[in-house]
Amino acid sequence: MIDTHCHIIPGIDDGARDMDAALALLAMAEADGTTRMVLTPHIQFGRFDNTHADIQHRLIALQQAAHEAGIGIELRAAAEVRLDSEILSLVAQKTLPFYGEHDGQHFMLLELPHNSIPPGSDALVKYLRSNNITPVIAHPERNRALLERPNLIQQFVRLGCWFQVTAGSITGQFGRDSKALAEQYLQQGIINIIASDCHNTDYRPPILSNAYQAVVDLLGVEAAQALFIDNPHKITASMFE
Repeated sequence: MIDTHCHIIPGIDDGARDMDAALALLAMAEADGTTRMVLTPHIQFGRFDNTHADIQHRLIALQQAAHEAGIGIELRAAAEVRLDSEILSLVAQKTLPFYGEHDGQHFMLLELPHNSIPPGSDALVKYLRSNNITPVIAHPERNRALLERPNLIQQFVRLGCWFQVTAGSITGQFGRDSKALAEQYLQQGIINIIASDCHNTDYRPPILSNAYQAVVDLLGVEAAQALFIDNPHKITASMFE
């Protein structure tokens, strides 16, 4: 399996606090059957002011430590970018972290605020799409506005966004409502990728296998293959070449 949303680079956001914690997360993911991970530390302006250059620098240190620890997962890094007008400057400076390129598009992980869909969100997405950037919207099933009005997602579907559900939502870790909405969106064919969004080994672990089996039970093996392996591979393959 390929995990495209995880907070493992140590000391950079609210994920792994240090290198030991990061290595514990990687070892857990490897034992669960994950073979590739794209690490996605937060870029949230004014809170997590991470840069593409610093993320890549820290990735190298983690890759070395993982190699020395005998962990075989292939690691690359992008970012989970909070929706903000400051994204425009990253696009202009060509410093917006991407997953990779597929079908002539660059893909990036875009996070909406947890409680709302801000006015103008559609305009920002249109701007990104006009620059051949496809947002992968993180965990829509956990957004309060979408929980209250699930059809609001259609504005982003029409704009050509991709969508990533958190594995823990499918297994009930984030409550009944998020589980139900995740299943609704999956059954509607809206979701493209399932990822761990892991932060720690206790409450937000890098476990995909339980959700994989739940998707097999819900939609079948072919759908699980697409969500956990094929689609993540499509948008990240160029990172691993």
